[in-house]
Amino acid sequence: MDASSVARDRSGQAAQAPGGPRGPGAGAEEDPDLERLGLDQLRVLRRETLEQEADLSYLRRLLHGRMDILRAELDRRPGPDPLRTAGAAGAAGASGADPVPGDLLDRLPAILTDAPSTVRRSARHVTLGPPRTLESRLEADTLMGDVQLADLAAHPAEELLAALERLRAHEREVSGRRQRLLRTADGCNAEITRRYRDGEARVDDLLAGGPL
Repeated sequence: MDASSVARDRSGQAAQAPGGPRGPGAGAEEDPDLERLGLDQLRVLRRETLEQEADLSYLRRLLHGRMDILRAELDRRPGPDPLRTAGAAGAAGASGADPVPGDLLDRLPAILTDAPSTVRRSARHVTLGPPRTLESRLEADTLMGDVQLADLAAHPAEELLAALERLRAHEREVSGRRQRLLRTADGCNAEITRRYRDGEARVDDLLAGGPL
């Protein structure tokens, strides 16, 4: 279920998380007006926002893994550093990992192993579904183009650099989108907390076992 299914606000306009229903890499939407939403709407929006953030976090990790592999392959090749020659050395390091020598095929399991998001979760009683692993993997593989991870040595440096640039550009977009989702989730938490604090929501509902 995507955030477009969230209940509508008092004007009848649908409230949608900035992750959107079109998948992890889609374009950005306007931030929802949280003050116009009911309490249940805020809870649903928060849950779906965090689910979308989990998808984006997983996709971002896949992009970083492929970027690390391409950088390591380029780094191990003899001759001038193609990353510096292309003027991409500093930007290509956005993933934060230094190239590691050794057989790249041996590194694939460690780099591409699934891992949960490390982002803090301030919401209570939030159940997140599994990331859309297949969709995210296909998206990351599509950005690689004709470059095959299992046969990087067969590709010239120009093809590897082009794939690296596509991955970097998409990672920037995904990261910005993920930050907007986190702001929305934090905003939902703050608005829900304010309503309990100001008496707009019933504390008895919370004590009876309802989610915050």
